[in-house]
Amino acid sequence: MGFSALDYSIVIAYLLGVTGIGIVISGRQHSSLDYFLGGRNLSWWLVGMSIVAGETSALTVISVPGIAYAGSLHFLQLAFGFFLGRVIVSLVFIPAYYRGSLETAYDFLGKRYGLSLRRFTSTVFIVTRVLASGVRLFATAIPVHMITGLDYAESILVIGAFTLLYTAVGGLKAVVSLDALQLLIYLTGAAASLALILHRLPGGWPDVVAAAGSTGKFSVVNLQPAGSWYSFFSSPYTLAGGLIGGTFLTMASHGTDQLLVQRLLSCRSRADSQRALLLDAVLIVIQFAFFLVLGLALFALYHGAPYEQLGLQSSDEVFPFFIIHELPSGLAGLMVAGILASAMGTLSSSISSLASSTFLDLVKHTPYGRSLPPEREIGWSRMLTVFWGLMLIGGAMIFSDTKNPVVELGLKIASFTYGGLLGTFFLGLLFPRTRPADAFAGFVAGILAMTAVLRWTSIAYTWHTLIGCAVTLLVGNARPFVMRWVLRRPE
Repeated sequence: MGFSALDYSIVIAYLLGVTGIGIVISGRQHSSLDYFLGGRNLSWWLVGMSIVAGETSALTVISVPGIAYAGSLHFLQLAFGFFLGRVIVSLVFIPAYYRGSLETAYDFLGKRYGLSLRRFTSTVFIVTRVLASGVRLFATAIPVHMITGLDYAESILVIGAFTLLYTAVGGLKAVVSLDALQLLIYLTGAAASLALILHRLPGGWPDVVAAAGSTGKFSVVNLQPAGSWYSFFSSPYTLAGGLIGGTFLTMASHGTDQLLVQRLLSCRSRADSQRALLLDAVLIVIQFAFFLVLGLALFALYHGAPYEQLGLQSSDEVFPFFIIHELPSGLAGLMVAGILASAMGTLSSSISSLASSTFLDLVKHTPYGRSLPPEREIGWSRMLTVFWGLMLIGGAMIFSDTKNPVVELGLKIASFTYGGLLGTFFLGLLFPRTRPADAFAGFVAGILAMTAVLRWTSIAYTWHTLIGCAVTLLVGNARPFVMRWVLRRPE
């Protein structure tokens, strides 16, 4: 049906509205902790909704329906693992964080093992987050380009410029508040799309049940035995891979990644932080289930046609195809606003977490940083926010197509560090006798092990965090014994 003047008006109104709201509600900030942690005074329900929006990119909105369209509901096994991982983080990680009044996720490692490890892990986070977020911003521009006709550079600038403006001015308080609003916007757009599909199907929901049920698409649990151990670990959506992999992936992302830990540290108390994460745990399962059902509805609407018959390159393009060709004027604008909302929520989280880790973990612990008065802290905080925002926008524009090998490299780097980070945090939490050298050795070994896994195996991504974590724990605990044995060997 095309993108009409009304659709463009809705998108422009959304962009101007959220930016203005973010600037207005930010309030006065007196220090870097006000700017990066909202003064540790944010409501738990707002933080919980913000976490959902922060971890939901536009690619999630676009890709998850495609997973169900081309396959089944096996992806929900991973979502159940996500739920379990969040419960563990709320019971194990959050109490440890609030005992130490931490500023960032890596502050825990600094208090446990010293400033050097804090700086090292924070630097690793910064490098991997820049690569992953730049790639994600470029990938987000793909559906915007497909739907609106804007080229990739224009799409990146639209998403990046408005997001950077309210993030730089408002700090975390603006980011969290707008994340909650953006969550409602993209879910409203997706719900309207589902309602339209059901309206166009002659029998409504029973038609979805008939079309998807006859092809086994309602299957949630995958108990199919693998042909070998290697093929078992190469399949991402088995019951074991989903539950175990999802649990470890979530413990890493929500327990060690500043992108999400920053929000958990902004709550008023440990109990509020735990409530926020458990709210996120429930909402994320519901959200994934909803987008998978949307994919089944699209499958029924297009009579089960393979995406190739629709002239598409992958199942990821099915939902954008529907938005372009099926949504009426006005509703298409609302859906694009929803895609922008999910993209901006993720981007603002990335910018804020990069700036907070840079200032609180690195700059503030230099002789110059320790002497900064509060008003200068705010200036540094905003300057770093603008710097990282421009870096992500510029980095996203480097990519010319989705087949660029740098895209693959960036995504792989972002994934293989999670296991090492999680293992290092477990060393600090569960093994009181480990020393800084043990933690350093374990962390580096975990990263090297994942480099080997990604380079020479086809093991599914759901197992990556577990493997990296296990190697880190093994090397971190074994190092003292190995060193004693080496030192005692005769010449």
